[in-house]
Amino acid sequence: MKKVLIAVLTGGALLATGTPALAQAARPLLGPYGYGKVKLGMSAKKAKATGKVVLKRAAGLEACSGWDFTAHPTRKASVGLYISKKVGVAVISAPKGVKTPEGIGIGSTMKQVKKAYPRLRYVMGTGRPYVSVPGNPKAYYEFFPEKGIVTGLALGLGTQDCVS
Repeated sequence: MKKVLIAVLTGGALLATGTPALAQAARPLLGPYGYGKVKLGMSAKKAKATGKVVLKRAAGLEACSGWDFTAHPTRKASVGLYISKKVGVAVISAPKGVKTPEGIGIGSTMKQVKKAYPRLRYVMGTGRPYVSVPGNPKAYYEFFPEKGIVTGLALGLGTQDCVS
């Protein structure tokens, strides 16, 4: 009886200590097709039906509405993603702690970005770095660096009509 109890307790301890590692491994990635259950091109109705997003700013006369992820609310003047009337989920901003499949996220250095994405290019006019998403030629990553550190990262559809 004691041996069985020890085995059960030991197994329980192993499960309890193994859970955080599993939770970290299960964290959604940004890209190549979206973030978690929210996918690029998904209509506002389908995105809302995931239960993962909430409307923050209606489109009105503009082409796109602003939304937040329920698990990652943004500041008052910001949104976590844009949904276009024409193309659906158009741009997703990376929440803090979220990385691309290549391991890039907020806090990465531009040196790491260039190593992960050797085909990095720069937006004419703004000079912001961007790259086609590996595995999804219809999408791009855009990086917002300050002093060589990524302070913002977005996944967008090449056909998006929400931001410039």
